[in-house]
Amino acid sequence: MLKSITPILRIFDEVKAREFYLDYLEFSLDWEHRFEDGMPLYMQISRDGIVLHLSEHHGDCCPGAAMRIEIRDIDRLHHALKQKNYRYFNPEIEEMPWGSRELSVRDPFGNRLTFTETVAA
Repeated sequence: MLKSITPILRIFDEVKAREFYLDYLEFSLDWEHRFEDGMPLYMQISRDGIVLHLSEHHGDCCPGAAMRIEIRDIDRLHHALKQKNYRYFNPEIEEMPWGSRELSVRDPFGNRLTFTETVAA
């Protein structure tokens, strides 16, 4: 029986990944792994039950992935991101014709995370 899914996103720069995912989006670092010093990083981050894996290993995945993350209170997330004054991104909420409100951000590696909230009919 299926239980959960854990997307793997390709990263190229540990410092930029930490700045974006941990500082800007406020995910928590759960664990990290390297086979040895100087080898590529693989780490797990999470926030509010959402788990992501970030990998510097070239064979794990391709950059430029897109994912949708369901959220409650998209306005609160939007306000929190605006307060960060992140110099690389200033996202806005979009009203979509299919009945959702969406806020998309791109990480420094071309991956797109779209936070989406269904509008009550």
